[in-house]
Amino acid sequence: MDEGLRFEHLAISLGPERLIALDCTVGPGEVLTVMGPSGSGKSTLLAAITGTLDAAFTMTGRIRLDGHDLSGLPTEARRIGILFQDEYLFPHLSVGANLAFGLKPEVRGRAARRARIEAALAEVGLEGFADRDPATLSGGQRARVALQRMLLSEPRALLLDEAFSKLDTGLRAQVRALVFDTARQRALPVLQVTHDHSDAEAAGGEVMTVG
Repeated sequence: MDEGLRFEHLAISLGPERLIALDCTVGPGEVLTVMGPSGSGKSTLLAAITGTLDAAFTMTGRIRLDGHDLSGLPTEARRIGILFQDEYLFPHLSVGANLAFGLKPEVRGRAARRARIEAALAEVGLEGFADRDPATLSGGQRARVALQRMLLSEPRALLLDEAFSKLDTGLRAQVRALVFDTARQRALPVLQVTHDHSDAEAAGGEVMTVG
């Protein structure tokens, strides 16, 4: 089976204007960074991968993940994880309850689910945080909770949508290193969209410019 995230002659257009043209593979643990200004098609590419592309756009070619054609699959069946610039933690739920949203249905029983959540928190140095209110967390802690919630869904690829843009410089480097190191350890192909050159340099992979 072909591993990684494969774009086969992918082209996305809006009317007569072609926004994206990709023909490449992002292998396990590798990062492809797509750079460009707002409106250049970066978010459109992510929508195509997740299966949420607006009908106004035309897409040709194929997107494959580990050899499987994603065409026609609903978003939840694609096994794609995504991190945004906002963590989108539910403010009315505890940290542990937020993480529980990432757990697959196969993890049954309160004890088993709690153990998985505690292990996920321990992986990122947040032992004992399960009952904390998300409002009490620092920016770095919120980012780590969002990462672990996404990983608990057991994705096979990771998308980063300007994921580090709201973090200050020191925290940005720390969270970025955590995300890229985790992706390499788990052999997840990563597609990052950003307008920040430091994000591309930290990723260390191929860079594509659009717009």
